Amino acid sequence: MKRTKRTFTPEERALVFDLWKQGAGFSEIGRVVAAKPGSVFTILRENGGIKPEARQRNIIHLTLSEREEIRVALSAKMSIRAIAKMLNRSPSTISREVARNRGRRYYKAVDADNRAKRMAKRPKLAALERFPELKQLVIDKLELKWSPEQISGWLRVEYSRRKKMQVSHETIYKSLYVRARNIIHHSLSEHLRRKRPMRHSRYHSRKGDRGTINIVDGVSIHERSKHIENRRSFGHWEGDLVTGSRNTHIATLVDRKSRFTIILKLAGKDATTVNAALLSTFRKMPLEYRKSLTWDRGMELAKHADFTKEIGMPVYFCDPQCPWQRGTNENTNSLIRQYFPKKTDLSQHSQQRLNQVATQLNERPRKTLKYKTPSHMIEKGVAVVT
Repeated sequence: MKRTKRTFTPEERALVFDLWKQGAGFSEIGRVVAAKPGSVFTILRENGGIKPEARQRNIIHLTLSEREEIRVALSAKMSIRAIAKMLNRSPSTISREVARNRGRRYYKAVDADNRAKRMAKRPKLAALERFPELKQLVIDKLELKWSPEQISGWLRVEYSRRKKMQVSHETIYKSLYVRARNIIHHSLSEHLRRKRPMRHSRYHSRKGDRGTINIVDGVSIHERSKHIENRRSFGHWEGDLVTGSRNTHIATLVDRKSRFTIILKLAGKDATTVNAALLSTFRKMPLEYRKSLTWDRGMELAKHADFTKEIGMPVYFCDPQCPWQRGTNENTNSLIRQYFPKKTDLSQHSQQRLNQVATQLNERPRKTLKYKTPSHMIEKGVAVVT
C-alpha cells in the first residue's frame, strides 16, 4: 500500500520553525506535530532553518469581502463607476479587477481572490540577484572564510557612497541557507565558521565536564588589573592549545586589544615544549608587546614561573571550566577551526602554513574593531615578529 505524503498546514509549519528556534530537535518537533523527524528536517532545510516571513495582504489591495460586493453589484447590473463609488475605490481599479477575472458575466469573488494570492507570490529579485558585481564580491569573501557579518560591515566601509554595493549579513545568510532561492550555492556554507546545513538556535549546545587541574603558584585571573580587563593597551595576550588528531597540537596567542593572532607549531603538548615555543616567540617582540599572558589551567603551562623569570611577563590563570574568561582566545580558536577542523592531523602543517592562516585572520575586518583589521590596529606601532 502506497503511503500518502505528509502535508503540513501553515500553522504547523510555523510551529515547526518556532520549536526549532527554541532549541528542540527533529524528534521532539516530530512528536509535537505528529510527523517523522525526516519530514521535519525537510521543512527546515528548504528554508535553511530560517522561519519564512508571514505573508500579509497589502492594505490597498481588494479584500475578499469587497470582491463579493463587486460580484453582487455586477449581478444587479450596476455600472463600474457606481460600484467604485460604493466601495470608495477608483473606477479603474474596479475595471481592471473585472477584466482580469473573466468579465462581468463570469466574475466570481473567490476565484478572483485566489488568483490575486497566486499572483502576489511572484518572486522579487534579491539584492544579490540584481547586482552581479556585489554577488561575486560576497562569494569571493566567503571563500576567504570571512563571516557574513564581516563582509557586510566591510562593504559599508569600503563602498560607503555606493548603496548598491551594500548588503546586510542576514541577507547573505538567507542567500546561503534558503535553497529554494538558489542565489548563492549552499555548498559555500562550508567556508563558514560552523559548517551547518541550516541555521541553528542559540539554545543548541554541547556540555562537557573536565577535571580541575591545580597549577602550582598560579596567579588567579581575579588578581589581574582592571587596566588589562579594559583593553587599554597592547601587549596583553590570551593563549591556549588547539588539538588535532593523532595527539597533535598548535598554540594560539591573541592580543586582547588588537585581536592580533599568532599561531605556533608544537612538537608536543608537554610543559617543556610549550614553554620553549612561547619563550622563542616573545623574545622576538618589542617590550611594549610583552606585558602579560592569560591561560587556562592546562598542565602545558606548568613552567609558568620559568617563563615569567625569563621574559618578565606575569601569567594569569582562569578559573576551572571557565573558558569565557579568555573569550577573545576562544573566539579566535573557533576561527582557526575553519582552517583546521577537528580530527585534522596538525603535524602535517608547517610553521609557514600557520603563518599564512594567521595573516588571513589578521587581515579580516572585525566588528568589535569597527570593521578595521587587527593588522591595521597595530600598523602604527612596532611590528610583532613570529
